[in-house]
Amino acid sequence: MADNEKPKFKKEFKFSFTWFYVLLAIALIGISFSDFQTSSKEIAYSEIRELIENNSVESIKVYTNKKTADLTIVPEKIAEVFGKDSAGSVRVPVVTCKIPSADQFTKDMADWQKDATQRVKVTYEETTDYSYYILWGIGPIVLIIIFWGLMMRRMGGGPGGGIFSVGQSKAKLFDKNSVNDKVTFKDVAGLSEAKEEVQEIVHFLKNPEKYTELGGKIPKGALLVGPPGTGKTLLAKAVAGEADVPFFSMSGSDFVEMFVGVGASRVRDLFRQAKEKAPCIVFIDEIDAVGRARGRNPNMSANDERENTLNQLLTEMDGFGSNSGVIILAATNRADILDRALLRPGRFDRQIAVDLPDVHDRKEIFNVHLRNVKIDAGVDVEFLSRQTPGFSGADIANVCNEAALIAARKGKKQVERQDFLDAVDRIIGGLEKKNAIMTKAEKESTAIHEAGHATVSWMLQYANPLVKVTIVPRGRALGAAWYLPEEHQHVTTKHLLDEICATLAGRAAEELIYNEVSTGALNDLETTTKKAYAMVVYYGFSDKLANLSFYDSTGASDYSFAKPYSEETSRVIDEEVKKLIAEQYQRAKDILNQHLDGMKELASILIEKEVIFADDVERIFGKRPWKSRADELSEESEKKKEEASKSDENVKEDSQKDKGSEPSVPQSDEKPNEKDEDVAEPKSTTPE
Repeated sequence: MADNEKPKFKKEFKFSFTWFYVLLAIALIGISFSDFQTSSKEIAYSEIRELIENNSVESIKVYTNKKTADLTIVPEKIAEVFGKDSAGSVRVPVVTCKIPSADQFTKDMADWQKDATQRVKVTYEETTDYSYYILWGIGPIVLIIIFWGLMMRRMGGGPGGGIFSVGQSKAKLFDKNSVNDKVTFKDVAGLSEAKEEVQEIVHFLKNPEKYTELGGKIPKGALLVGPPGTGKTLLAKAVAGEADVPFFSMSGSDFVEMFVGVGASRVRDLFRQAKEKAPCIVFIDEIDAVGRARGRNPNMSANDERENTLNQLLTEMDGFGSNSGVIILAATNRADILDRALLRPGRFDRQIAVDLPDVHDRKEIFNVHLRNVKIDAGVDVEFLSRQTPGFSGADIANVCNEAALIAARKGKKQVERQDFLDAVDRIIGGLEKKNAIMTKAEKESTAIHEAGHATVSWMLQYANPLVKVTIVPRGRALGAAWYLPEEHQHVTTKHLLDEICATLAGRAAEELIYNEVSTGALNDLETTTKKAYAMVVYYGFSDKLANLSFYDSTGASDYSFAKPYSEETSRVIDEEVKKLIAEQYQRAKDILNQHLDGMKELASILIEKEVIFADDVERIFGKRPWKSRADELSEESEKKKEEASKSDENVKEDSQKDKGSEPSVPQSDEKPNEKDEDVAEPKSTTPE
């Protein structure tokens, strides 16, 4: 065989019960249409006498139950009865005719043979209809067998299954030959620390001797923990694409079924397959469906199938046997409810945090999702990454897709910067309702409310910087204000108090102008109440309850029957929260009284234009005396660029001195590739 010639494989015949059913049906149909008779010609009753008188009949057989008679023809008379051309083709010379009845036929035969010299032998019998017995005797049994076979195939979950396959694992197996579009670590933007942890597992499977020489052991499991949409499943797919070992993938809900013992059976079958394919990786997505802590929801009247499945999983991961070469990867966003025995070292040795991306990771994620998007030259990826604080990888993918759809809806050939801004606004605030009906009073009230937010947030140092305010309805909100939440690792009391004050400023503005308040501040009140309770109960930011926290990171308090504090402490918590919110509400009113004219001017511009930006607020109130986090980051990046350019110039000068040439003189003092960068934009809104 030539090297370039592909080997040809013969297709093996696989028996299928479908063919058996088809052949059986054809046989039954053939039997029903067949009467097992050998006659080749049918004659009238009146023609019998003529045949008898011509001595052409050898014998007659009368079937009393069918009222028919078969006449056997004498061999010498075949040509005369059937025709000259059919003399050699008729094997059984029998003709059939209908008779009135057996008694009438007997009387007629006596009359026809009065003068005959040779009498014809006549016999009487009852015929048997085999097709009748087959259809009504065997047919129902065959139908029951067919129905039972189909039901077992259906219960087995598809073709090739049966009722006994319900306990088999539903894991999908991926290897280097079965995956066409592989996902690699290059397709996973950001998550640098998580990728390092996972890459080490892949390297261990590829080259275990490098680690075992020093006495190290293979980690049995790694748990990916993080909010939804941060790329946990994508990271697992990248492991499947990078590793040259088999990769089993299934969801935690695939273990749980209505049948008792099925979950544990599937766990055993999964690890049995994994041991046969070792070294390999097993990925269980959403493991909290089966790994929930035991005993939190006790059921006294029934057997908990989920706990049995978890017990079997714990046994297989630790157990008495060794699972050498089998690594368990799992993902969840509810790590707080998992069983402690599942998280201990020896089962899940590592917990890999897959958090929301920071500004640098968001830039990498945008670069990945913008590969297939036709963007305009004016689109700055770094600007987009600053626009979307708090966005997950799934949110960024949605932003890119929405921007492309918006540009296509407007008939553009490329996706422009404004399309991305509109996409961010739509994802945050919802669909813009340009045709929503608003009265003049509602429009003015909404403008005053949003102007109050903008004024107070501009005057407070630690409030989130304002980006845009609109009174165009979006989703269920009549208006919205976009802010830039600064990404701090630690938040102080001043930060939280300024945020509460700015959030309450909308209702404070309504009270100052109209001496009454509306229901438009529902979202503001909900946000401030939750934040105030968190300050008092969780963070200990209260004078009367200082340095006390009733937060339980284990999640056990969700299943307790009592609060972790007394009724007196509960009363103190309520008083402290009310006092905190009242102080910040009065503070917002004082700030608005000091800048009442500016707030009214801002509201009038908002009524006229429906949308205002930070430039309009700056024109009325002047520049903020405080630098935002985005400004500090941009200044740091500019300093790094300057230092990098100076170091490059020093290296060039040193190289020229070494060559004996004259040092080069800088052409100008301008920084290379200098450009103005826009202020970053928002993730959070305050819909009214």
